[in-house]
Amino acid sequence: MASTIREFRHDTAAQTAVALAASVAARLQQAITARDTALLAVSGGRSPAAVFDALRGHAIEWDKLVVAQVDERWVSPDHADSNSRLIREHLLTGPAAAARFVPMKNEAPDAYAGQAECEAALAALPRPFDVILLGMGEDGHTASLFPGASELSVGLSSEDLCLAVTPPAAPHQRMSLTLNGLLDSRLLVLQIGGAAKEAVYRSALAPGPIEDMPIRAVLRQNKVPLDVWLS
Repeated sequence: MASTIREFRHDTAAQTAVALAASVAARLQQAITARDTALLAVSGGRSPAAVFDALRGHAIEWDKLVVAQVDERWVSPDHADSNSRLIREHLLTGPAAAARFVPMKNEAPDAYAGQAECEAALAALPRPFDVILLGMGEDGHTASLFPGASELSVGLSSEDLCLAVTPPAAPHQRMSLTLNGLLDSRLLVLQIGGAAKEAVYRSALAPGPIEDMPIRAVLRQNKVPLDVWLS
């Protein structure tokens, strides 16, 4: 088990989004007060969009915040499937637009060709991350560490911060933080919405191969505290 797993539960996803955003905002501002900067890494998808909408309304010293990505599809920044588009539209608006955004996607023709540049950009950040906001798929993947992906074993063992991934089923090449990159953090936050995903989460807590459910690598590590937010 992780050194610390704390679970927080709310009746609705909307309640979770508001409470989670307040928790993250407080932690980021504490980091800024202590170190004059804070570093947040975020995932894409519908669930974090509601958190972003709530988070951007908090009185953070946004110009001292750096926002990075947990993973990204190798598509143009204006593509409907782009995580960076979601982050720009839901988080980096209003006062929050003063934050510095460091996207994973670069000008390389594919994710594999862009990996070295992405690694250098991540290595230059003021790590460790203060908060990494994670999601989980119903197949037990987190970030873009997918069961069945040919890159999974490297993603779980590499000392690099990121790697290029081709998902076995989902569209688009991805860039993802490795497990090493995920664990370079002061706090991991896992957002779980709905009964189906909670069942996957409970299954992942049970014994079984990490390769079958890569989220287990996050649940079983003993390096970084993990907060799990359920609705």
